[in-house]
Amino acid sequence: MEKVQGIGGLFFRAKDPTALAQWYETHLGINPAPTNMEMKPWVAGEGVTVFAPFDQTTDYFPADGTFMLNFRVGNLDAMLA
Repeated sequence: MEKVQGIGGLFFRAKDPTALAQWYETHLGINPAPTNMEMKPWVAGEGVTVFAPFDQTTDYFPADGTFMLNFRVGNLDAMLA
């Protein structure tokens, strides 16, 4: 049976996503979501975890949702079977 290997990403709405991302980096050591190839993602355990506050008006995920959580799996087809 296939199992989740980790959290792939946590995306959530924030009034000031830039300031909040800076606070998380300064106080908790969580790198902001990379926006270019030079930025290093937050690596937790054996994989990358994207931790990304978004503007409250983002259309990156549905308007009726306050957050989106992605899981990392080794074999998506096996997970869905």
